[in-house]
This record gives sequence, C-alpha cells and structure tokens, in this order.
Amino acid sequence: MTLGMMASDVEQRIDLEALRKYKQERIQAQLAEKDLGAVLCFDPDNVRYATSTTLGEWHRDKFVRWCLVPREGDPVLFEIGTAGEVKKVLCPWLKPENIRAGGGWLRGANVAGGTALAVAVTAVRIKGALEEYKVSDMPVGIDTADLYILEGLKNEGLNLVNGWDAMWDARLVKSPEELAIIEMSAALADGCYQDIVDKIRPGVRELEIVAEIYGWLLRNGCDRITGVNCVSGPRSNPHPHDFSDRMIRPGELVFIDIMSHLLGYGTCYYRTFVTTKATQKQKDLYKMAYDWLQAGLDVIRPGITTSDIARQWPTAQEMGYPDELAAAGLCVGHGIGLSIHEKPFISRLFIDHPTPVQANMHFALETFAGDGEDGARIESQVIVTEDGHKVITRWPCEELMVCSPR
Repeated sequence: MTLGMMASDVEQRIDLEALRKYKQERIQAQLAEKDLGAVLCFDPDNVRYATSTTLGEWHRDKFVRWCLVPREGDPVLFEIGTAGEVKKVLCPWLKPENIRAGGGWLRGANVAGGTALAVAVTAVRIKGALEEYKVSDMPVGIDTADLYILEGLKNEGLNLVNGWDAMWDARLVKSPEELAIIEMSAALADGCYQDIVDKIRPGVRELEIVAEIYGWLLRNGCDRITGVNCVSGPRSNPHPHDFSDRMIRPGELVFIDIMSHLLGYGTCYYRTFVTTKATQKQKDLYKMAYDWLQAGLDVIRPGITTSDIARQWPTAQEMGYPDELAAAGLCVGHGIGLSIHEKPFISRLFIDHPTPVQANMHFALETFAGDGEDGARIESQVIVTEDGHKVITRWPCEELMVCSPR
C-alpha cells in the first residue's frame, strides 16, 4: 500500500522506530557472521543506514562525518561542528554521549601539516571508541576511505578489513517499513512523469526538462536527487547517461531517468517518449526494449538467482557489441535502497556469479534497444514478494507514448 507522505494520528503509517531497530539488527548480524568487531562507515548512505542521520549533499565529497557500529551496543556518530549539537536534541534514538565531534581532513584539502594532525587525531578517537566497546583487537570493517585515514588507522595498530560486504549484505533485504517508503518514493516519480509529459515537445531543451523535474520533485517532498538523465534524438544511441543543452526536434525519441529520494530511499525510473509522431522503426525498437524488460520481470520470484534474470536478455553480440563489458549497463538490474546502485547486481557480465533472489528484495530492471540515431530505454522497479513480484513504477510503458502529437 502506498501511504500518505505526512504524519497522521488517524492512520498507522511508517513505524520509524521499527525501521531504525531493523537496520541496526541487520548490521550487527552481519558483523557476527563475518566475525568483525565493528564497521566504520564513511559512505554517506551507510552512515544514514546505520544512524538514521544525514546532512546536506555538500558533505558527500568530504570526510567530515562518519560512524562506528560495534558488534554489540549502540552506534557512535562523529558529526561535524554544531550539527552534532542539533542532533543531540533532534535524534533521541542516538545516545547524546555517542554523538561526537567529527571534522576531518577534506580529502587532503588542508595544508600538509593540518591534514596529518587531523588524521592522527581522528584515528586516535576512532580507536578510543573501539576500545570502549572492547573490540579494538578484532578485525574492523571499513567501507570507504582515502590513504590518509587508512595510514592513520594502521598507525594505531588496527586490523582493517573490507567492510563493504557487511553493509551491502545488511542492506540487501528490506524491512516492511523500507519497502513502504520505497513505494512512496516511486509514487512521487509517477507524479513527476504526469507533469513532465506535458512539457516534452519540439523547441524545449533537455536541460529545461531536467530543471522542471528537479523543481517538481523538490516542491513535492523529495529530499535528495541523485540525478536526472534526459537524452534526445541522435544523442539517444549509444546511450550517454547524461543530459545536455540540445533542443528537441519533431519526431525524436526522448528518454528520461528520474533518480530521486524520499526519506532517503531512491528511485531509478526510465521512460521513453517520442515527439509529434512515431515511425515504425521507433515503435519496433521500443517494443524490443519492452519485450526484453518483460522477459526479465516474468521470471522474478524467490528461489531464482540474478543469473536467471540476466539470461532473459540478449548477449552483447546480439546487441551489436564485441563483449559484455562493452555492453554493460544496457540490459541491467540493480538494487535500490538509500543508494541508487546496491546489491543485487544483475547483468550478463556477472552471469557466472549469481545472487539468490529473496522475498523483500527491491531492485530495478532496465533495458535498451538502439539503431542508428534512435535509442529506447525503459525501466521498472520491483519488490520481490513471497510468491512472485510487484512492479511499483506505474507510469504506462506498454506502448511508445507520443508527446505533443500533430
């Protein structure tokens, strides 16, 4: 069920306390399974998953906030400046004493001496937190870092190991609360497509459509936009994965990808349109992409693997590419949660490395067909149910939609 987006005292909506409890239990189960004392997270989406906190997008390219999740016990958030004081009031699910000063070294942007000092102080404080939880002698997973902090932590004698798998595997199966938010996020993108189809017409530039999408999403409650692709005419094949200042002309294909977030949880949602009138070739290309998408969707249920889905799609050679690496990203699937791309990953490129498909996974399938100056791209987001699957992206895609018909 897609729920209302505001809090309400007359309906039971998202149980955020249950959501936070589920995420912490998922992480700590992975720490026990992988025999890690803790996981140290610098990736912003991992920090949000572990602590249910975030900050503006400006912090994504800087090491200024991070968190530590011990094998047993409560997470510790290292927050920058006065943002930590704010969270001591507004985030009561974190112990105030576990919200500590962050700061960081801005990926080496400080002068050399300042960077060395900042990293050394950070490493000492991280080790101190590990010692509090009596796990400093155990392997510590780390999700991402730069060479500055890696060297600083090693100088403190810590045994650092890859922590990405612990976080990816924790995030793989979603809770009912996460799935409800994900479907609400998809509904937001549904509404955006209703707005944007009236604006796709000759004389409009790709960047104008992107600007309209950003504005509509933000006005309607979106809290983050990873990006928007808008590709038209001869730019549509091969797929460039971007947008430009190109002006759309009559009779051209236009495909759009909306990558937006509601309460942190994302969408990745392609649709293809044509302006004024579609040629038979364009219709045929579109049907090819649609049929490949449906073939992948039709097999989704618990008990299969990601390779079973990938086998429904054409080989790279059948698509006109020399190998699967060259064709990577054209017919593909990927998990979506707080990140646009997370486990599971579905591609013929990884067909020899299957991942079991389980109930309560959420992922997207996207397919592409191109010929000459025409390219068509379609995508559906799917929740795996106990006995099959549920497609949650509802903007119609059975036929190529004509915008501004003449």
